[in-house]
Amino acid sequence: MPIKSKIRTVPDYPKKGIMFRDITTLIKDPVGFRLVIDNLTQRYISGDVPFDVIVGIEARGFILGGALAYTLGKGFTPIRKAGKLPAEVVQQEYELEYGSDTMEIHKDGLNEGDRVLLVDDLLATGGTALAAAHLVEKLGATVAEMAFIVNLPDVGGEKLLREKGYAIYALTEFEGE
Repeated sequence: MPIKSKIRTVPDYPKKGIMFRDITTLIKDPVGFRLVIDNLTQRYISGDVPFDVIVGIEARGFILGGALAYTLGKGFTPIRKAGKLPAEVVQQEYELEYGSDTMEIHKDGLNEGDRVLLVDDLLATGGTALAAAHLVEKLGATVAEMAFIVNLPDVGGEKLLREKGYAIYALTEFEGE
């Protein structure tokens, strides 16, 4: 698949034994970036997965979500790390490999009853996506689907999110690699 072939693998980053899947090589390539946005646009333009707004997770989810919001004629709402949004926010703490972090969304970023397409670049453990889904739900909205460029099924995030009832879509995956 051309998308997968444009993703750089960086061994031993951020620590020994990790094969880091770097999408910056994919999105810097105009053909690669167009493939990503065109493929996601084709999936969602049909209306088979109805949603009202796109929510992107900092930072690569902003790149995908902004472009996709434009092609689909939808609004875009960011989820950011704590302290980055200027108005009143809702927070969600989540676990990282070494400790925890907090993400936020503006209280007026979604309306009650909104259906959300949640986007990010990569699904690994699922912790960040799950925290983002909790933020969406705190505002009375629901996650219609979660979309990623890359899924790493061996890490367990897809299984976790599906067990929690979330629909997942990824353009490509690195399984056992």
